[in-house]
Amino acid sequence: MQKKTHLYLFQIALISAMGGLLFGYDWVVIGGAKPFYEQFFQIAHDPLLQGWAMSSALIGCLFGALFSGKLSDRYGRKPVLIFSAALFVCTSIGTGISPNFTWFNIFRLIGGLAIGSASSLSPMYIAEIAPANLRGRFVAINQLTVVLGILAAQLVNWQIADPVPNGATGEMIRMSWNGQWGWRFMFWVMTIPAGLFFTLGFILPESPRWLASHGNKTGALKVFTRLGGAEYAEMELHSIESTVHFEKRATFKQLLHPSFRNVLIIGIVLAVFQQWCGINVIFNYAQEIFMSAGYGISDVLMNIVITGLTNVVFTILAMFLVDKWGRKVLLKIGAFGLTIIYALMGSAYYFHISGFSLLIIVVLAIACYAMTLAPVMWIVISEIFPNQIRGIAMSIATFALWSACFILTYTFPLLNTGLGAAGTFWVYGIICLLGGIFVSLKVPETKGKSLEELEKELIKK
Repeated sequence: MQKKTHLYLFQIALISAMGGLLFGYDWVVIGGAKPFYEQFFQIAHDPLLQGWAMSSALIGCLFGALFSGKLSDRYGRKPVLIFSAALFVCTSIGTGISPNFTWFNIFRLIGGLAIGSASSLSPMYIAEIAPANLRGRFVAINQLTVVLGILAAQLVNWQIADPVPNGATGEMIRMSWNGQWGWRFMFWVMTIPAGLFFTLGFILPESPRWLASHGNKTGALKVFTRLGGAEYAEMELHSIESTVHFEKRATFKQLLHPSFRNVLIIGIVLAVFQQWCGINVIFNYAQEIFMSAGYGISDVLMNIVITGLTNVVFTILAMFLVDKWGRKVLLKIGAFGLTIIYALMGSAYYFHISGFSLLIIVVLAIACYAMTLAPVMWIVISEIFPNQIRGIAMSIATFALWSACFILTYTFPLLNTGLGAAGTFWVYGIICLLGGIFVSLKVPETKGKSLEELEKELIKK
């Protein structure tokens, strides 16, 4: 492939990956807004409503993930991506103008629909347009934009929020700039990238593999030619035609067929494991984690930015390693590495070690996750499903991911109360150990193989 086609591929991958950027921003912005909207809505002393505020978007994520695959298999990847961009615009404006807690959660649910849809479609779309030798790196662009979105949210939260004096009461915070307007602007900022994603989405080509699987050979050939030249286009189209049965429409029932069972189990387990490894509680509950280590609110926001920078740097490293070392090696490094790190983190809490030492352990956990489980899980599940059912199978795996995320987010305060921080992170360490064993025994290496080659290897006819 020539440099010109590489540039074009990078451009459309980057536009598609803006769904990841908005996913990351919307997912994390609530953490910085949390101390302020809780005071505004007067729920700071109601754990049930606090948990609902943090988890309501996850309900939307479940529905967004579940139905986006079905819709994308029927109508194409492009229109559903554009629709998810419109939902991001809606949630960014609506959450910021919410007059009460009910409307706040309604718009958070809409944001969840957008997150669930984009988190499934963006990596899948990139996997379907990228050549086999570069697919890992290009799909990882989506994860890079996710962590850039996370970092952007952290920076925005840090810069918008006025310093909070030590000892400030809830009423003081509620009546301050932060309590009245600051948290609203944190959500409104997302309108800018969401509007850009919606506009640029119209120039994306439709996925050539979706076109081919729906019998549009001419359209698929045109896109493949633009991506890699005439010879590349003919080769890819021939490969797709050898695996796709045009007369069959993908259904949820079809996923129960024994030939798809193995890849579906791998996809679901990896998706659940990526959440239950526990790293996302550090982002969602960073305020509590750092405050328990002795930091004030303003210091917490600064430390969260440090973790965000770590996330970006090690995601970039993953982009260069995933097509060299392979997916399976990185997954094992992540699983067993986090096992050790969580043992240290739990010990730090158990022996009341806080301050800078705890910050270092948190940074190590995020670095390990960002280089391994975070991007590689999305790469693998976007590769292992056959063309014919990829959209619907991705939606099932992503639904499992957000179900696991809901359970993780909702149970962390309960675990933290029942087992303490030490016991909670030791539990996550055990989960990581079990996940590493599963990867070692069940997950195939997908590096350097076309999607059609993987289908022939993994699907039992």
